[in-house]
Amino acid sequence: MQIRIGHSPDPDDAFMFWALAEGAVDDGGFEFEFVTEDIQTLNEWALEARLDVTAISLATYPLVQDRYVLLPHGASMGSGYGPVVVAQRELSLSELRDVEIAIPGRNTTAYLVLHMALGDDLRCRELPFDQIIDEVKDGRVDAGLLIHEGQLTYPSSGLQKCLDLGEWWLLETGLPLPLGVNVARRALGPEVLPRLSEVLHGSIEAGLANRMQAMAYALLFGRGIDVNLADRFVGMYVNDLTRDFGDEGRQAVEEVLRRGAWDEPVRVEFVG
Repeated sequence: MQIRIGHSPDPDDAFMFWALAEGAVDDGGFEFEFVTEDIQTLNEWALEARLDVTAISLATYPLVQDRYVLLPHGASMGSGYGPVVVAQRELSLSELRDVEIAIPGRNTTAYLVLHMALGDDLRCRELPFDQIIDEVKDGRVDAGLLIHEGQLTYPSSGLQKCLDLGEWWLLETGLPLPLGVNVARRALGPEVLPRLSEVLHGSIEAGLANRMQAMAYALLFGRGIDVNLADRFVGMYVNDLTRDFGDEGRQAVEEVLRRGAWDEPVRVEFVG
């Protein structure tokens, strides 16, 4: 059975799928095809259920909950750190409410939590995530919301951190901040979904058990960052909560979704 998997072209996502991509773990009889796209594109594709398994922003899950179910592993979740808002100079929260902020997409969890932190009167401009640092550095936008490795690389562009959303969320709730999740199409059915989930979980475990090999593969998706920075980034977002959400991770998911404004109730459902 062929399974199309979508993930972002980032070291942490690639790390999780190294074992399957390189044949280092039992594929369970599935034939996997990997598709890499930026997270906003994957969010939009999920609205059409174009992939069997895909990474999406947690903020997108309520929009696709009828088509997809959450996998209990593969989350990008950190405690006390997360997407950052940067500018040419440090800006207070009140100042951020009065400037234009470049964001990587309105369906991203980063934007959802930024909205929670700053309120309804945000002035935002959507840009591809990898263009935001340059737009802020060159003064074409006042501030930028950074995801992926930009959370670590912005100082080299002379930018200042104004707000760390993971830190804000931890102080607000006492919980880690779940950003990205992996979901599977409900139409695969109750016989396939648990088997598929087990295989995907095995790939994460194999990567963690063979870190150097998995990191060598992940670096192919590093967009030029060095091995030390890539290793640091993977360590931030491939952790024990990636292995399994656990009670704390599930509580964090429910809290993010509880605070969002959705057109219909959100059913937080996991495979198995």
